[in-house]
Amino acid sequence: MKLTFIGATHEVTGSCTYIEACGKKFLVDLGMEQGQDIFENVVVPVAPGDIDFVLLTHAHIDHSGLLPLLYAGGFSGPIHSTKATSNLCNVMLRDSAHIQEFEAEWRSRKAERRGEPDYEPLYTMNDALGAIGLFVPHDYEAPFSPTEGATVTFRDAGHLLGSSSIILTLEEDGEKRTIAFSGDIGNTAQPLIRDPQYIDSADFVVMESTYGDRTHDRPTDYVTALSGILQKTFDRGGSVIIPSFAVGRTQEMLYFIRQIKEDGLVSGHDDFPVYVDSPLANEATDIFIDNRESCYDDEALSFVRRGINPIAFEGLIRSVTSDDSRAINSDTRPKVIISASGMCEAGRIKHHLKHNLWKKENTVLFVGYQSINTMGRSLIEGAKKVKLFGETVQVAAEIRQLPGISGHADVNGLLSWAKSISGVKKFFINHGDAQAVEAFAQRLRDELGAQVYCPYSGAEVDALTGEVLFDAQPKPIPKKEKNQANASASYTELMAAGERLAQLLRDSNGRANADMKKLAQQINALCDKWS
Repeated sequence: MKLTFIGATHEVTGSCTYIEACGKKFLVDLGMEQGQDIFENVVVPVAPGDIDFVLLTHAHIDHSGLLPLLYAGGFSGPIHSTKATSNLCNVMLRDSAHIQEFEAEWRSRKAERRGEPDYEPLYTMNDALGAIGLFVPHDYEAPFSPTEGATVTFRDAGHLLGSSSIILTLEEDGEKRTIAFSGDIGNTAQPLIRDPQYIDSADFVVMESTYGDRTHDRPTDYVTALSGILQKTFDRGGSVIIPSFAVGRTQEMLYFIRQIKEDGLVSGHDDFPVYVDSPLANEATDIFIDNRESCYDDEALSFVRRGINPIAFEGLIRSVTSDDSRAINSDTRPKVIISASGMCEAGRIKHHLKHNLWKKENTVLFVGYQSINTMGRSLIEGAKKVKLFGETVQVAAEIRQLPGISGHADVNGLLSWAKSISGVKKFFINHGDAQAVEAFAQRLRDELGAQVYCPYSGAEVDALTGEVLFDAQPKPIPKKEKNQANASASYTELMAAGERLAQLLRDSNGRANADMKKLAQQINALCDKWS
């Protein structure tokens, strides 16, 4: 029995663990790396066609996103997951393939103008459909055997609809070991879905640490805060535009708005329409409804059992076609528009921003984290103008942000989950940045007296003893440097000017505030002109 850590090692995305046991080779998760990539990952040490099966914790792309690539390489085994995860992957992997093909087509058009070769997508829609066809859905708490000598149970991790921790029991040559894979552990008191369910015992635990070095802020009274924003905006004749992640956050917003409407918390606008303008969000909403009995928490189920859909209400309009989307901006009533993507980097939300950002009566409300270098982050930080579809748009709308209800447990939630498991010989900590991984490992040592190992990609562990067979070292991704030999003289001159500007900025500390403000405005205007 051997574990090899492939991805999400001292990083937050790209989850993947390779296992050899019971005469089989299999994976727990195969996710796509997203955002900043710090360390190099080793490749899975066998060909895709030699993988016997996959166990999937949940549908988020950083856990599932490379399954179509595995299929394209020759994998044909089963992908085991919960029913809700299987349903969500049916939508999310198709959406990911569409993005891959769209970006490759766009890059190829630019490459053709430069006389360069076409770009190939990471995988195609056919690859995604092939992977989707391999899913084998299971119920929570229903043990199954993917192969002789192995038993798997999915337990609700409370992170996303269908998300699970995996309890894997392996028996080989008369020896039996239980390994618990946490998956992403959810926060408590989230709307709709249940709190994470604990695990009684395990020999070894492979555990995430996304928020392993911090606690969450106090929960916002979302209903009161949201109803106040709606009231203020509607009273001045405006609309509220909400960039929202299609899976999870959109459904939470519908849950809150239903309560606002039912309790009459927005006066004078009782029939205000709410548009959900995202095909992915609309499909995901149906999946939430279809999996209500197995995944909803007690509060949400109490509505269901009274015949109330907790994420539907009078005035909800779900836009599907492009014509439906365009028609929204012809509706002059005060309204709510919920659209993806959540950070305003792609999708239909950009069209709604183009139509609504310049109107001072409107509000753009952010309800999730905004990464650095995204349009959403720029708006929150006070951008006065943004570029949308090649056109400069003035920002006159009110920009607001409600702290997101984090889908991840904080350090206290992680510790509670870990403390519930008896008999643990060693913890293996992954799925966190380097600081979070090491900080959480130390908390486990200090508070549980636990043995803890924080692997880098390529580390190998004996699953019988917990002994580290190969202690991989970190391999930072080298910085890409421009090949100046191939740069044009104009480009070289431009870079020299950039270095001169950078030196000017470094020397500006101590200048008069008015001078620094004027310089910042001039630089921003220059960026707006050329971006």
